[in-house]
Amino acid sequence: MDVIRRAREQGVRIVDVEFTDLLGTWQHFSLPLEQLGGDAFEEGLGFDGSSIRGFQEIHESDMLLVPDPSTAFVDPVLAVPTLSLLGDIVDPTTGAPYSRDPRYVARKAEAYLPGSGVATTSYWGPEAEFYIFDSLRFDQGAHHAHYEIDSEEGIWNSGRNGTPSLAYRPRVKEGYFPVPPTDKLQDLRSEIALKLADAGVEVEVHHHEVGAPGQTEIDLRFATLVRMADRLQTYKYIVKNVCAARGKVATFMPKPVFGDNGSGMHVHQSLWREGASLFGHTGFFLTGVAYSAPVFAYFLFQMVFMDTAATIPTGAMAER
Repeated sequence: MDVIRRAREQGVRIVDVEFTDLLGTWQHFSLPLEQLGGDAFEEGLGFDGSSIRGFQEIHESDMLLVPDPSTAFVDPVLAVPTLSLLGDIVDPTTGAPYSRDPRYVARKAEAYLPGSGVATTSYWGPEAEFYIFDSLRFDQGAHHAHYEIDSEEGIWNSGRNGTPSLAYRPRVKEGYFPVPPTDKLQDLRSEIALKLADAGVEVEVHHHEVGAPGQTEIDLRFATLVRMADRLQTYKYIVKNVCAARGKVATFMPKPVFGDNGSGMHVHQSLWREGASLFGHTGFFLTGVAYSAPVFAYFLFQMVFMDTAATIPTGAMAER
């Protein structure tokens, strides 16, 4: 298998296989490279589905994860040379794709589109915002409850005592987007962007966002649905791990700071047929936009009302 050969050539020792659970969390397990045979890409690797939220009952726990060799990359954030492989979940008895596997749902959507007669390809370009904090504390008990966020960029640190204060902090909602030293996360964002490139995730631009105490945006180059979903999971993984390695914590929570901007995920979407965009041609704003674009937007908004219960279940998310 070519992916195994290339892994050996790059000094890989461990293989990490990942999948997404029903709630969108990335899950994984690992094995030595020597234990990964070519048959794994056809027969799959076994795991316990009953321990994954929303998957199987204990009496039907056996499941298979079939690695997708096209997703392979050497993990850029781990110390031990590790090959990362995303996989598809299948039923061990029938060999059928697992209906609750989000990657399978995305595959079905992609397969449906050409047969609909509307378009042959869709492209997706998310802008996933997040905050980078220096400390995040929270606790709750029978007699107390609290949370505390801290950021070197937080304007509340301008008058702190005990340590030198080097000033240059953006005021509330003024994080978009001054240069360093006010932007104290430039090098960290650049490091994340380079690690993403090492993992095969193409970055278009990165910058400080409006949220003053550490809000950040790193935009990804558009891709087809399944490929972009894979990249977005990789994106969140690398963001969190690079920040952790630098003594910081990254969060994609929708509204972690009261009174400042929340984090969202704008998603650029387009439909194409035989290499041509259905949404218009080169132009600015509405110049050259085809009739299909507002029609697409109309039906998108109609679907929002039906999807709300699943996609924004909490109050903070709904407000955002």
